[in-house]
Amino acid sequence: MTNHTTKPTHYSSTHKWGARLLALIAGLVLAFLMLPLLIVVPLSFNAEPFFSFTSGMLKLDAQAYSLRWYRSLLDSSNWLLAIRNSFTIGITASLAATVLGTLGALGLSLPNMPCRRLITALLLAPMIVPVIIIAAGMFFFYARFHLTASYWGIVLAHATLGLPFVVISVTASLSGLDPALYRAALSLGASPIYAFRTIVLPNIRPGVITGALFAFAISFDEIVVVLFLAGPEQRTIPREMFAGLREQINPSILAIATLLIIFSTLFLLSLHWLRGRAQENPKKHN
Repeated sequence: MTNHTTKPTHYSSTHKWGARLLALIAGLVLAFLMLPLLIVVPLSFNAEPFFSFTSGMLKLDAQAYSLRWYRSLLDSSNWLLAIRNSFTIGITASLAATVLGTLGALGLSLPNMPCRRLITALLLAPMIVPVIIIAAGMFFFYARFHLTASYWGIVLAHATLGLPFVVISVTASLSGLDPALYRAALSLGASPIYAFRTIVLPNIRPGVITGALFAFAISFDEIVVVLFLAGPEQRTIPREMFAGLREQINPSILAIATLLIIFSTLFLLSLHWLRGRAQENPKKHN
C-alpha cells in the first residue's frame, strides 16, 4: 500500500518542478526577445542627440531626460504626413482585403467550387512569394495604368498583401460552421443576404475581425512595396524611418519606435478583447 501512495506523490512533485522550469525558461527567452524593445523606450527620452545612454541617464539625472524628440515629431511635416498616410492607407487597405478575402473564403467553402486548389494557390501566393518580387512585378504592372506614386496604387498593393491572412482566418472560422444552418434559414423563407447576416456572419465574425486586424498590421508595417510604388506624397512611417536611418540619423526615430511599441501592444490587447467579444455573441444568439 505504501508504494502505491508514494509514487503518485513523487510523480506530482516532479511534474510541478518540470512545469516551473519550463515556465522559467520561457520567461527568460521572452525577456531576451523583449530586451531590445525595452532599451528603445528610455533612449527615446534622451536629452542629447545620441543613440546610447549618457552618463546622466545612467545616474537617473532628471536633466538628462527630455521630450524633445517627441516634440520634433509634431513639428515635422514629413513625420505628420507619414503618420497620416500609414493610418489612412492601412485602414482602407484592410477594409478592401477584409471584404475581398471574406468573399473569397465563402466561395472556396462551396462544395461545387471549380478549380478550388488553383484559386486557393493564387489567393495565398502573396504570402508565399518574396515581397520584393511582388513589389517589382507591381511596379511594372501599375506603371501601365499610371498607378505608381498614387494612394490607390499603394492601397491596392497592401490589400493584396493582406488578402491571404483574411482568407485563412475566415476559412478557419467557416470550418466550424454547419452548412445546414444556412440551408435551414433559406428553407424557412429568409433571403440569402438576411441568412448570411444573421447566421453566417455571427459565426465567422472572429475570423473576419482577426483577418482585418492582421491585414491592417501588414499594411502598417510594410516598406518594400512602398519603396517601389510610393512617391514623395505617399511616404509612410516605415519609409520615413528607413530614410532617417539611411540619410540622416535622427533620434526622432526612437520616439516613433516607442510609439509603435505602445501601439502594437494596444493592438494585440484589442485583438484579444475583440475575439473574446466576437466569440460570446454567437452564444448569446443561441
